[in-house]
Amino acid sequence: MELKEAGSSLDSLISSFNAQMKELQELVIGRNMYPATSIPDLSAVDAAVKAMELQVQAISDRLREEAEAIPKAKRLIELSLRQQKRLQNMSAHVPTQIPQIQVQTYRNPSVCTTLDAPVHDLTSGFGPVKIEEEPTAAPHKGKKGRSSAPIWHISADELDSLSSYMRGRLTLDKINAAINDMAAYADANAQLITAPKKKLAEDSWEKALELRDIATSETIRGKHFFLETDVKGPSLKLDNTGKAILTVLRHIGRINETRIGHNRVFILSRPQ
Repeated sequence: MELKEAGSSLDSLISSFNAQMKELQELVIGRNMYPATSIPDLSAVDAAVKAMELQVQAISDRLREEAEAIPKAKRLIELSLRQQKRLQNMSAHVPTQIPQIQVQTYRNPSVCTTLDAPVHDLTSGFGPVKIEEEPTAAPHKGKKGRSSAPIWHISADELDSLSSYMRGRLTLDKINAAINDMAAYADANAQLITAPKKKLAEDSWEKALELRDIATSETIRGKHFFLETDVKGPSLKLDNTGKAILTVLRHIGRINETRIGHNRVFILSRPQ
């Protein structure tokens, strides 16, 4: 019984060996049957495979570039939406008709001993009014198409209403000359905000960008303003007199003060 099983196993081994030899013979015959045509065919297949590999590599590189661009695209979309919101807010606050300047002024005390501080509305039906201003007040003109900063001078009654310690040695002339300077600062900032980049030097362009950010903030939007760093005369300076004038103007409501970033910002305010 054991001899029969051993013989059967040997026959199976020989049969398997013969089958493998036959397969090898067929492979050899297949390889040598058409040697002249098989080499070009294999070369063409190799070239096609390499071309496909190059295409797959190009697709992989493109996908990587697109993946790297996604964060930039998201940031651009975020900035675009923010700018759209700012423009919508600015559009909502733009008046349908830009009013003319209202100027509160007085007669020169060196010419007349009685002070007169009427408010002249240049939009009234009586036509333009010629206003006599103090000699130290610079002419205030706005560029065509853009409203100039308002000039709201104070009256003698307003100055007299202040306590003596607040008024100190300040005079009506000094305070109103400082108001003219503040309007000039605000006009200069407005020009920087609207000026195109090609017309500005590099340092002016950096300040223009900073002013634009300030102008679009909630507390400043639509108002005339200037910075503490703008205060450089000729009448208003950051000395003791200038600081006293700013304190007086804050007290009577001609200016409001806020801080945006590292900037101390003064907003021109309409008198009540």
